[in-house]
Amino acid sequence: MLKKIAIAAAAAGLAVAGVAGTAAAGHENTVLEATLDGRSEVATGATNNKIVGDPNGRGEAYVFGIDGDPTTLCYVLTVDKIGTAVAAHIHEGAAGTNGPVVVNLAAPADGNAADCLTEGEAGKFVGDQTVAEILADPSGYYVNVHNAEYPGGAVRGQLAPQQ
Repeated sequence: MLKKIAIAAAAAGLAVAGVAGTAAAGHENTVLEATLDGRSEVATGATNNKIVGDPNGRGEAYVFGIDGDPTTLCYVLTVDKIGTAVAAHIHEGAAGTNGPVVVNLAAPADGNAADCLTEGEAGKFVGDQTVAEILADPSGYYVNVHNAEYPGGAVRGQLAPQQ
């Protein structure tokens, strides 16, 4: 896992210190993070507090930009204690609400996924969302991971600036 984080961070020109990367001196990268769990999933038309995601599932997502390239977004995604992931996305939507997919991420089928995506890349960015919009308003976006048992989402987490 640390190797994948190091690869993604190197692609973004970041120095990685442990699991949670930090920007090196002179870098202006915005790093966002999300803690994923099944309790954060939201059912369509929910009228109660029943857990709709995997109650045992958990994960982490790190989303960041690249110095000097405002149209590229990189991510590192890990999940654990869920069935095989079949899809992962960044959605537009505040905590407690569902929203449309804005970025298609690689499904972490083995529990891990990492990549860098560029606006306009076929099948990656959906609609007209930009990297700058996501990085500027992280609380308006969330990451979720889907599997066969939880097609609406096994785990979910709201993006926030890295602490």
